[in-house]
Amino acid sequence: MAYRENKQHRLYGYDYSQNGAYFITICTKNRTHYFGQIKDKTVILSEIGELAKTALLQIPEVYPQATIEEWIIMPNHIHLIIAIQNTEISKEYHSVIGLQPLVKGSISSIINHFKGKVTKLCKQNKYEFVWQSRFHDHIIRNEEAFNKISEYILNNPANWDNDQDNLENLYM
Repeated sequence: MAYRENKQHRLYGYDYSQNGAYFITICTKNRTHYFGQIKDKTVILSEIGELAKTALLQIPEVYPQATIEEWIIMPNHIHLIIAIQNTEISKEYHSVIGLQPLVKGSISSIINHFKGKVTKLCKQNKYEFVWQSRFHDHIIRNEEAFNKISEYILNNPANWDNDQDNLENLYM
């Protein structure tokens, strides 16, 4: 297979189960507005959006080392900051080189579980719903970046008309 077909979407060699904060964006397939709509710069969640919210808020119950620091469910995507704080630091380094099984407690395993839960809830309720196959992550490296990303997330509904898909200038 060609390189492009096996392109890595995570930072090469980085252990995504280690302590830190991560900015995650998860999109619906074809950016379909499954989760609701924006009215007067406020998100109005659909029934699918409410299911996604329930699953999102349950992440720390399933993964006690993870906290949701900030989040917003938009009509066609979800932004969140997940902080991982393991009390027992593993001596084993989980370097990602090529395709490998999910590491328990890693960002990929958390997002995989979340997306699967939302999909299952939608199927149980007979809702048509499809995720984009991957997700976007950004490792938050300092407090300034954390604050900037938090502000971006909080202001996302107010900026919906002007800045729906603009993530490029967000990162430091």
